[in-house]
Amino acid sequence: MSKDNDEMVVTPWEVKGKIDYDRLIEEFGTQRIDKKLLDRIYKITGEKHFMLDRELFFSHRDLDWALKEYEKGNRFIIYTGRGPSGNVHIGHLVPWIFTKWWQEKFDTRLYFQLTNDEKFWFDQDLTFDKVKQLTYDNALDVIAVGFEPENTFIIQDIEHIDMMYEIAVQVAKKVTFSTARAVFGFENSMNIGGIFYPSMQAVPAFLHSWIYGKKTPCIIPCAIDQDPHWRITRDVAEKLGYYKPASIQNKFVPGLQEGGKMSSSNPMSAVYTTDTPKMARKKVMAAFTGGRDTADEQRKLGANPDICSVFKYYNFIFMPDDKELADIEKKCRGGEMLCGECKQILAPRIMKFLEEHQERREEAKERLHEFSAARLRDEIRR
Repeated sequence: MSKDNDEMVVTPWEVKGKIDYDRLIEEFGTQRIDKKLLDRIYKITGEKHFMLDRELFFSHRDLDWALKEYEKGNRFIIYTGRGPSGNVHIGHLVPWIFTKWWQEKFDTRLYFQLTNDEKFWFDQDLTFDKVKQLTYDNALDVIAVGFEPENTFIIQDIEHIDMMYEIAVQVAKKVTFSTARAVFGFENSMNIGGIFYPSMQAVPAFLHSWIYGKKTPCIIPCAIDQDPHWRITRDVAEKLGYYKPASIQNKFVPGLQEGGKMSSSNPMSAVYTTDTPKMARKKVMAAFTGGRDTADEQRKLGANPDICSVFKYYNFIFMPDDKELADIEKKCRGGEMLCGECKQILAPRIMKFLEEHQERREEAKERLHEFSAARLRDEIRR
C-alpha cells in the first residue's frame, strides 16, 4: 500500500489518485520488464503483443526464471482470477485477453480462480445468494474471452473447497497473523474468514504440483494492485515444497470520467460487458477527454491525449495497430481531429466488441460444465 501527498492509494481493494508506476515497482519490489526480457519472450512466442510493446504489462517477479525453466523443458502453468463482487467491465478483460495469448503461445494450462469466498467475507453488503449469482455471471465473461476448455479450469472457491482445503490448511499454518496484518492491513474488526482467505488465494499456484506430484512453475498475470496476495504465497512456497510463483503485472485501465477512476457508484465511469451497445456508445460520447474549451482553440493548439480516457481505451484494447494509434495521436495533438470525431471512431469499435462478447457469453451458458475445475477430482483420486 502507498499513500502520501499525491493521494495515491494502491491496495487489493482500492486504487485511487495519480498512479506512479515507477514508485509502485520500488514499493512492491517488482522488476521492470526490460528489452532483454522482452526479446526473450518474443524469441519463444515467435510473435509480439501490443500490450507488452506499449508497456501495459510492465513489471514482473521471477519471470526470467520461469522462462529459463520453460526452455529447459519444465513447463509452467498459468494462474489468474477474479473476485466476483459485481459485473465485469472492459478493464477486467485486459489481463484475461493477455492471458489467453500467453496460454496459446506457451501451450499450457490455466487455472482461473473465482474468489467468491473472499468477496463474501470482505463485502458486508454482499449476500451469499448474490455472490453465487455473480460467480455464475463472471464465469460467463471468462469463457466469452475465448478460452478453450481442454486447458482451462475455472475454480470456484466455495464450490470446489474439497480440492483446495488440504493445501489451504498447510499454507495457513505457515502464515502468522502479524504477517497477514502487515501485508493486508487487517484490523481487529476483520472477520476470521477474511483473515484465513490469503491461504485460499495461494492454492491455485500449488494445485497442479499437488495433483500431479511434480513441482511445476507457475506464472500469474494480474493488475499490480493484486500483487500483495502472492507475496504471502511466495513466502510459504518453498517451506511447503513448491516453487515460488512468478508473476507479470499490468497497468490499470482508466475510467471514462475525469480523474480516471472506475467506480461502481458511477456506472458512467466504465463500460460493462452487460451494457447494451447503445449504452456503451452513450458512455463513450460522454467520456472525459484532453480537449480544449472550444473547437477553435483545439484546432489551433491541439489536444492532450495523455489525459484522455478515449485515447487510453484505444491504447489498451481497441487500437492494437501501432501505426493507426500513432496517426490518431498526431491528429489529436496537431488539432486536426476534434474529440467528437475521435469518440465517433471508438464508439462503434466498443459496440462491435460488446455484441461479439455478449454472443459468446450467451453460448457460454451451455458450456460452463466444460470449464469446471470439478473435472480435476478424478485426477486427484488417482
